[in-house]
Amino acid sequence: MQDANKTTVTKFVLMGFNNLDIFEKILFFIATMAYVICIFGNFTIIILVRVEPSLHTPMYFFITTFAFLEIMFVSVTIPKLLALLMKATSTISMIGCFVQMYALHALGETECFLLALMVVDRYLAINNPLRYPAIMTHKFCSALAIVPWIAGFIISLMPSICTILLDYCGPNEINQFFCDLAPLQNLACSDSSFSNLATQIAAVLSVVFPFVTIVVLYTDIIHTVLKIESNEGKQKAFSTCSSHLIVACIFYSTIIIVYIRPKGSQYDKFLALMYTVITPPLNPFIYTLRNTDVKNSLRKLIRQLLRELSL
Repeated sequence: MQDANKTTVTKFVLMGFNNLDIFEKILFFIATMAYVICIFGNFTIIILVRVEPSLHTPMYFFITTFAFLEIMFVSVTIPKLLALLMKATSTISMIGCFVQMYALHALGETECFLLALMVVDRYLAINNPLRYPAIMTHKFCSALAIVPWIAGFIISLMPSICTILLDYCGPNEINQFFCDLAPLQNLACSDSSFSNLATQIAAVLSVVFPFVTIVVLYTDIIHTVLKIESNEGKQKAFSTCSSHLIVACIFYSTIIIVYIRPKGSQYDKFLALMYTVITPPLNPFIYTLRNTDVKNSLRKLIRQLLRELSL
């Protein structure tokens, strides 16, 4: 009789930032600009690497893969955030919520593994420069680039399925601007301890393990670079790694805080703004403004476009 009185939830309400009226308007402008800049910046990198022969190297191949992944990642969350800020709709169907949750985590975990793969590429280039061209062939790079996608989409299945199988009988308000694991688990009227454990295991596999790999490899890379006698050689080696290191530090710092302890804190949505809205549009600038090869290629492409337009 008790089970019969339960009401099954068919949709969720995303609370977003509905209690901060002035902040909502500012955030709408910031999110809109971030989305436009992120899409435009990453598409520019993809086109630039594709048309410029000097950038047809493994490092830039992985950067274009990362750029494509970033476009997909922000497209999962920012459009819904904009709809919430416009007061267009705050509801999302149960199926839509679970699809967004899985897509977000699959793409996020793919990004974690891809960032680790990119440092492996830099490790081989600096520590094994003579063997690097023979190892990192185009065929091998293409095969390697698939691995983060497979790992991300498979590992994210475990906590996603455990969360989907929970019973939801009310309330249905999610204190977040997208469907996330911890807020959904907190809404469940059945025991969510196993799904919490699955989330933490997935976080260790897809966040902690790649982060530790990055730290260990960069420690060895720095040790190798410091042995280079010429200042020019040191500067060139550091310039190829610094951009990736900045992106990785910003991304992992917020991810680790939110997902290693999935308690559903009220501050999680503000931290989520960092890795879903603030940092993605910064990444194209970090990779271009701190990279001489990309800046030179961009200038070359702009000059060519201007000449064609003048004709």
